[in-house]
Amino acid sequence: MAKKKEKHKRQPMLARVKKAHQNQSGTETGGYAFRLVSAFFCDFFYYFLHTLKWCLFIGLILTAVVSVVLFARYGEAYRSFAQEADELVEASKAEDFRMDEITYIYDADGGQLAELSSGNGRSSYLRYAQIPKDAVNAFIAVEDRSYWKNIGIDIKGILRVVTDFITSKGDSLAGASTITQQLSRTIYLTRERSIERKIKEMMIAIRLTRKYSKEEIVEFYVNTACFSNGIYGVEAAAKAFFGKSASELTLSQTAYLCAIPNRPEYFNPYKHPKRALERRDKILSDMRSEGYITKSAYEKAIQETIKIQKQSPEFYNYETTYAVYCAVEYLMKLHGFDFRYEFTDDADYKSYQESYEAAYNLEKTNLYAKGYSIQTSLKTDVQQAMQQALDNNLAFATQTNPQNNVYELQGAVTVVDNETGKVVAVVGGRSQEDLDDVYSLNRAYQSYRQPGSSIKPLAVYAPALMYGYTPDSVVRDIDVQQAQQPGVDISGLWGASMSLRSAVEQSKNGVAYSILNEIKPTYGLSFLTSMKFDRIVPTDYTLSAALGGLTYGVTTVQMAGAYSTLANHGEYRDPACLVSVKDSDGQELYEEEKPAAVYAPQASSEMIDILKGVLTVGTAKSLGWSSESAVPAAGKTGTTDDSKDGWFCGVTPYYTVAVWIGCDDPKPVDNLYGSSYPASVWKDAMLYLTEGMPPVDLN
Repeated sequence: MAKKKEKHKRQPMLARVKKAHQNQSGTETGGYAFRLVSAFFCDFFYYFLHTLKWCLFIGLILTAVVSVVLFARYGEAYRSFAQEADELVEASKAEDFRMDEITYIYDADGGQLAELSSGNGRSSYLRYAQIPKDAVNAFIAVEDRSYWKNIGIDIKGILRVVTDFITSKGDSLAGASTITQQLSRTIYLTRERSIERKIKEMMIAIRLTRKYSKEEIVEFYVNTACFSNGIYGVEAAAKAFFGKSASELTLSQTAYLCAIPNRPEYFNPYKHPKRALERRDKILSDMRSEGYITKSAYEKAIQETIKIQKQSPEFYNYETTYAVYCAVEYLMKLHGFDFRYEFTDDADYKSYQESYEAAYNLEKTNLYAKGYSIQTSLKTDVQQAMQQALDNNLAFATQTNPQNNVYELQGAVTVVDNETGKVVAVVGGRSQEDLDDVYSLNRAYQSYRQPGSSIKPLAVYAPALMYGYTPDSVVRDIDVQQAQQPGVDISGLWGASMSLRSAVEQSKNGVAYSILNEIKPTYGLSFLTSMKFDRIVPTDYTLSAALGGLTYGVTTVQMAGAYSTLANHGEYRDPACLVSVKDSDGQELYEEEKPAAVYAPQASSEMIDILKGVLTVGTAKSLGWSSESAVPAAGKTGTTDDSKDGWFCGVTPYYTVAVWIGCDDPKPVDNLYGSSYPASVWKDAMLYLTEGMPPVDLN
């Protein structure tokens, strides 16, 4: 019968060293002390690993390594971070955690344009005892299961995040944010993704936990959580989406609401009502596994149908919607958003648009809730006059869209003060007093349309003047259709000879096409991206851009800013309307952006001089500007194929005005040319703007 194999039992290294020493001749060996010490450490690590387990040992080693790495890189900043956190939390008070302050927007004369509110109201703030228990448990189950025990941060979660951060070489830095950390980020920090912000976030969270009770912190969190659409707090969300108080919500409705703050815009109930259902189900499952709800309650809640009530309109007027847009973009810039105007491919462009939309909606939510004071350059009297100019010239077109009763023939007007570079009026469409949502679309900055020939001075001719052309350069009006045939050598094509000046005045497509072929689309369109035309994509870098053939198009705000650049000797200033942005404490946040040199001064002056001829002998001669005003003016017409879009963009020494006319759903419009309705609107607008102004030189 075979002997049963004995299980190997490890003999301690220390014992083996001693035994080996005893078996020697009795004389002391020089290496015995060293071997004894080494054996001791071997045994220590062996028993440490087997007693405390590998995971704890690895965790301690990882913690030590991470601590050394972080201290080496951020040790100097630690003290300043800690001091900042101490000061913030020490000075904090319960009022800091109320997201129900009103933002005011003022015009250039100090008159109030609008009062923006998140809709919360003071009555929407819930004390801890008033918050539904299901809401508290839902947030804790899905966001921070260790909430009631942790010190404001979750050590295990942080180790996981740090490991991901190191293994991804800095690309991954997300997760493990406790409820207290999220509160810290919402109230005190920006949304940048950096290790510095994460450290500050944790420091503040720890100190908040020392100062406030757990009940107070979760109260603050529930009332400051963003539920999209400028809505903060579960009470305001309950009223907005379900039309009742949070205390009246079902378990399923509560879980649905608690799903939204994770990604407010992605889970926006008004835009994507079904998206939050999957996360609702996860929250209910987590609540069940944590023992917050019973199996029967879970099964009932998960089967419940969620119905969101209709959104209340938030529209004001065209000047206010534009002011909100400018303020939101400025807050995005202030909080680190990286605006881009060039893209590698379509996927890159779409990815950027998604990140832009997410950041925009987040900052818009904050604008409505954090009590800013916004001073603008918008002038109410000018706004009214521009609106009247558009309405009067399109009064003949009374046909409406059967789906929304909005006039089919529409328009947009943007006015820039050349001295300041600021927008002073922005008209986003025709007036219709009988419609509540007429201001829901501000075409001046939201409608991107094909610019036709109005783009030529910006992307072809002014760049050509910098490239070596002069107003008197002889150019040829080639056959564009022939030039577009495969394999044709465009540079070898012939056409009628004329000066560059004449080609601009008569808006010759063949000349613009051939010149862009020579200077190259990448060069010509680079001037547009330098002036923040934000929808120039890789597919636009073709010769069709010479004729205004762009994938998405441009807006009147962009065109007014660009033509004003020509009038200002090539210096570009962002065509926004902000003068001052103050926070709820009255601290000034706004800093004027420095002008950027886009075109050479000489090229700009030559371009303006050429464009004067458009109004005297060119495509806008019939406008008769010089017969009604002594103020010099320059401009350019633009008409797209089948007269779907009409443009007139023009300048005087004082103002730049860009006008677009067309239908929201592009379709041919009878008698629509750049020299017809758009030029007429421009003329009425500019006559009002320059009335009584001396006829100073435009150059």
